[in-house]
This record gives sequence, structure tokens and C-alpha cells, in this order.
Amino acid sequence: MSTTRNKKIQECLDLLDIHYRSFQDVAKYAQKYGHPHPCDTRAWSQILVSALTGTPGLNRRKGADLDDGSDVKGANTWGAIDTPRFNGVIKAGTRSETAGRLQSLNGMPFLYFVLWDNEPDTIKERCRIWVVRTQKDKAFRNMCAEWYAKRDRGEITSNNFQLHPPRNKNSNEIRNTCGNFLYPLLFCAIREESGFKLVEYNEDVLTSGKCISH
Repeated sequence: MSTTRNKKIQECLDLLDIHYRSFQDVAKYAQKYGHPHPCDTRAWSQILVSALTGTPGLNRRKGADLDDGSDVKGANTWGAIDTPRFNGVIKAGTRSETAGRLQSLNGMPFLYFVLWDNEPDTIKERCRIWVVRTQKDKAFRNMCAEWYAKRDRGEITSNNFQLHPPRNKNSNEIRNTCGNFLYPLLFCAIREESGFKLVEYNEDVLTSGKCISH
């Protein structure tokens, strides 16, 4: 890896350690007083992707999650009381001119999915990031087109396009009723006693990755 990439990876690992410590520090109080954990998975996921890719956020402006028009979806199984999913993956039911149409993907170069879960064999905390090249990935776009068509026909009434991640599984399969695919894995890290360690980093998926039917 180049020096720049090494710095990005190390910053991501540092962020994962900070996130884990803060998560653990407040967990006992959430449990003591009977409240959900207050961790903001959405914000943490966006910060992590910015650190990994070098693409900043919008500095509190409205719009996409990242400055290049990309979006980030996060899900966290740690201490979850429901079934974490990636929600609102594509636009529907909003005031956007492209909401409810496949054109909503044309201005989005990447769609990142961040999952915080546990490795099933060791139960160690883990963070994985998958990425879709939303303007070019034919399989993903076909799935979205089918979902939009079913929504237009009234077969689907929800505005919430959900994807079901491989929670606590050693798999890259992310599922939806309109398509189950193996998604391109960009990043994976697992927490050891000394902190999070890099397991996998596939930068090439940003230029050549694609969803594969499964």
C-alpha cells in the first residue's frame, strides 16, 4: 500500500477504536435505565467512509451524504433490539424530481453500505463496508428498476427500499425480494485485544466492482 493509503487505513482503524470505546462506555447506562443505545450509526458510518475514501461530507448542508453525491447506509447489530437493515436505499416518496425513478441513481457515483456486527466464529466485533457503483452496476440498477415497477403497480406500498445485510455471517450476500447479490467488499476490520485490525481492503472495487447474482 502507498503511504497515503496506509494513513487512510490507520485513521479508519483509529476511528473504529474510538467508536467501540464510546459504544461500550455508554452501553451500561442504556441498559441500566432501559433505553436503546444512543449510538448514531448513520453519522459514524458517514465519517468512516469519508476517512477511507477521502470524500468529505456536506458540512451540514442538505443533500447527499458525501460531497460527490454519494450516499452511505449503515446498520449496527451491537446491542440491537430489532433487526438492523439498510433503510431508504433508493429515493421514493420524497420531493426530489427523480424520487421514484431509476434516474435518482444517475447523480450518485457510489452507494456505501457499512455494517457493524460480530464475526460468527470468534464473536469478535467487526466492521465491513461494501460499495456499489450506482451509475454503472447493471445488476443493482435492474433490481432497483424492478422495485420501482412493483411500487408503481401497487404491489409494494412502502417508500422504504430495504436491503438485508449478512448480519453476523461470513458472507457478502445482501438480500432483497427483487434481487440477492454478492456485493463488492471494500473494507473489513475485526477488533482484537489491542484494537481493530485490517482484514481486507479492496480499493479496486471503486473502479471495477459489480454486484453478482446469488
